[in-house]
Amino acid sequence: MSESEDSRSPGFSAEERAAMREHAQELKKAARRASKAEKAAQAERDVLEKIAGMQPSDRAIAERVHAVITRTAPDLAPRLWYGMPAYALNGKVLCFFQSAGKFKTRYATLGFNDPAKLDEGAMWPTHFALTEVTPEVEARITDLVARAVR
Repeated sequence: MSESEDSRSPGFSAEERAAMREHAQELKKAARRASKAEKAAQAERDVLEKIAGMQPSDRAIAERVHAVITRTAPDLAPRLWYGMPAYALNGKVLCFFQSAGKFKTRYATLGFNDPAKLDEGAMWPTHFALTEVTPEVEARITDLVARAVR
């Protein structure tokens, strides 16, 4: 496209497009330069931001669940998974918290995926409804997470 065509175009100028391409390249380079530790720290910040943005009742539960999971299994890596706080083991999501507000349900859930080692016979639960985190619920979460990572 010639310069005269650019001036008639209602879109971005050639310079603006070039600047956007440069910025995209800068972002790609920065992503490649980021260390695993930096990426992990950013993923945890993303999880904490997601929790902070929840409605108060969900936020209170999510904060406690996050604290229990990170205390019980410090090797799990917090990250977002489909917009939910999740905790991964060796890159695979082991468990996640789904707020009640996410799908407008009456309770939040703590879910476990295939990598969780919760198998008990031919049938076992993988999702648990949460309406509050009492000391008993906290103990149950601790047990579930510890079993899931063994």
